[in-house]
Amino acid sequence: MVLEYIIAATIVVSLVSLVGIVLIFRKDYEGLILPLVSFSAGTLLGAAFLDLLPEALEATGTREALGMALAGLLVFFALEKLILWHHHHSGSHATEKPAGYLNLIGDGLHNFFDGMVIAAAFLTSTPLGIVTTIAVILHEIPQEIGDFSLLLYSGFTVKKALAYNLLSALAAVAGALAFYYASGAVSGLQAFGLSFTAGMFIYIALADLVPELHKEHGAGSAAQQLALITAGAAAIYFIATYLGV
Repeated sequence: MVLEYIIAATIVVSLVSLVGIVLIFRKDYEGLILPLVSFSAGTLLGAAFLDLLPEALEATGTREALGMALAGLLVFFALEKLILWHHHHSGSHATEKPAGYLNLIGDGLHNFFDGMVIAAAFLTSTPLGIVTTIAVILHEIPQEIGDFSLLLYSGFTVKKALAYNLLSALAAVAGALAFYYASGAVSGLQAFGLSFTAGMFIYIALADLVPELHKEHGAGSAAQQLALITAGAAAIYFIATYLGV
């Protein structure tokens, strides 16, 4: 049943890519982005520090678990640098169209890792898999809205943007299957995968999401952001506690 849970979870996560359709009906969607980003940052940090790392630390040594978390952080730093480098060099010679395709490639790689994360979590326990899937979904929602906006801005039609975004999102299923079949052959892969994922979540939250929040100033917005980040982390904590992770 574990494989079925993994496939179902990654398909659900992939379908989140269609959330961009709300932009067709909401002219004021920009006002929803930062609150979603705040809550998403909280869920990512909560999943990393309250679920993934504790599970990895129980399964393997402290140095190894934290080392893999650091590796996850560094790999995603390098990946983002590579994507930004390509954006810079393509954007200086062409229209915005290449930026849309580059975003799809980068998002596809990200989704592949998301699938590996979900598989690693479900192979550890079903409750942890559910919590991790929820965290991935909550962090995907604002990202997918942004991705959809970029594709439209790059000249994609609505139908094409939705189709390409979904295709990129389905890389999560491929990543999950790759991890599932490799985990039996590589000792300790599950624990290291959880640690690597924790590093990935920490990087996304602190390097990509939090800087976006700093672009909005004022005591009121800061208080709202802090409340939503805390709510996101608390949601993961209570879900994990209730499910007995």
